Amino acid sequence: MKRLKLFPKIFLYTMSIMLFVVVVTHGLIYLLAPRLQLAVSTPDDVVVSIRQEQFVTEAVEKALPVSLSCSLLISVVCSLLFSKAIADPIKKISAATEQMMKLDHGVNCPIHTKDEIGTLARNVNDLYSDLLSTIEHLEREKDAVRDMEQTKVDFLRAASHELKTPVTALNATLENMILGVGKYQDYAAYLPECKEMVEQLSGMVHEILETSRLNTTDEPAKPIDIAELMAELCAPYQMIAAAHQITFSLDLPEQFPAKLPAGRFSKAVSNVLANAVTYTEAGKAVSVCMEGRSLMVENECRPIPDDEIRRLFEPFYRPDFSRSRISGGNGLGLYIVDTLLTSMNIPYSFVPMNSPPGMCFTIQL
Repeated sequence: MKRLKLFPKIFLYTMSIMLFVVVVTHGLIYLLAPRLQLAVSTPDDVVVSIRQEQFVTEAVEKALPVSLSCSLLISVVCSLLFSKAIADPIKKISAATEQMMKLDHGVNCPIHTKDEIGTLARNVNDLYSDLLSTIEHLEREKDAVRDMEQTKVDFLRAASHELKTPVTALNATLENMILGVGKYQDYAAYLPECKEMVEQLSGMVHEILETSRLNTTDEPAKPIDIAELMAELCAPYQMIAAAHQITFSLDLPEQFPAKLPAGRFSKAVSNVLANAVTYTEAGKAVSVCMEGRSLMVENECRPIPDDEIRRLFEPFYRPDFSRSRISGGNGLGLYIVDTLLTSMNIPYSFVPMNSPPGMCFTIQL
């Protein structure tokens, strides 16, 4: 019985109960009917009580096969209908759950009733929907972690390549000074050069360490005034611009409230401002303004081609027109900007301007 499927099991249980009821009922009729006394009325209104056991017994015996046959047929039909009504919804739920085991997104348990079976189907559907959502979330998390790990690997490879050149140059200079080769005997001339190389290496290592910590810093967002923050961030760059004969204009509203991680946002904007001032020639202009919810940093310079713009956000990439580490930086500025703004889900764009010719960095707040 334990190995039977649901439909035959329900059928046998139901059939057994109905057969038991039929047998007991007919047995009681067969045993009790002959014992009943019949009251017969005569024309003279005299009630005569007679006992006709043999007569009733014969009548019951004749009717019993027909009654049992009809009762058996009715029991079989009713058992089949009842078993089908109970088993079909459960079989459908079972078939649906088998498809759910294969993670078929288009599967649902059919709900035709509001009883416990309907509630079971509804609960299974809700559970499966939550399971699919969880799996999708885990897939996105897995892809994000894989991309993050790949980004770290690429960054470390680029960092090792960038550090290798100045380290090799410094080592060669020191070795020639130790061996007293030619012009390197002039320690007074080459020691300051070695010190400058060490300072460059120190700055690069500091930037690399700061960049490697960008994705591990979990700074909560808090209400800030963008206008006030921008005024503070622009102040030092206004002085640098003035020292290089660059016009620095600032056009901000009195207030612009937003909820952002202040430290990460400040770091990103500072890098954008530093790039704008660094790549603007004397006599040109840098402007910072807001239009609606767009914060724009514009600087007059030679527009960058589109194929170069896409690569500017790669770590340690410097355009061909500024390959020097002294004039072109270490190539991490815009990479840090991209990493920070992406982590804060803040869209941005960096596009050329036609009049006046230059570049415009727009942050959508």
